[in-house]
Amino acid sequence: MFTGIIETTGTLKAINPVGGDVELVIHAPDLDFGDVKLGDSIASNGICLTVVSIGDKSYSVDVSRETLSKTALKNWRAGDTLNLEKAMLPTTRFGGHIVAGHVDGVGVVRHLSKDARSIYIEIEIPSELMRYTADKGSITVDGISLTTNAIKPERNLVCLNIIPHTAERTNIARHWSVGALVNIEVDLVARYLERLLLSRTQDKTEPVSNITEELLIKSGFAL
Repeated sequence: MFTGIIETTGTLKAINPVGGDVELVIHAPDLDFGDVKLGDSIASNGICLTVVSIGDKSYSVDVSRETLSKTALKNWRAGDTLNLEKAMLPTTRFGGHIVAGHVDGVGVVRHLSKDARSIYIEIEIPSELMRYTADKGSITVDGISLTTNAIKPERNLVCLNIIPHTAERTNIARHWSVGALVNIEVDLVARYLERLLLSRTQDKTEPVSNITEELLIKSGFAL
């Protein structure tokens, strides 16, 4: 699991075809490798990837064809800047929100403009993911935990304001432009709430829960 708080950025040094899928080599001079070992998970632009080898301030990961087909990784090129976050520890300060590192879909940056010192951004996400978004809700974009300013359901847009610190500490300032593809992971809690509500209506043999949609709305867990 991750928090969506980016630790540092790295550079994609190589994309090596291996047996039908690929191996990535990522150079991360500012990442603390003191507790990184083989088999550990590091989120790269929001994709949970397993470390298969460790070099001098770099590491390698294997990427399956499934991941290639479902994420923006298929458009990555050597030299790209990647947002990096190691898997959270039980003692980690929880500054973002619960992030699994399992990309739900690919979004497209549709608009960027200055908003005082911030950057105002609109991202189009797959229509089937819109139901998991809400005003002032959480969403993960390229591994970054962000709060939605607003949503525009008629155009499948989520609207974000990026403060200077976030822009400078991530790949936003360097790589996000109109037309750029980004990895999207919706709020994990929203997914489980949907599953809980659907199971109550689909399986009448299960015990009836006291958790109702009305209760969730009243408690602020749903809209």
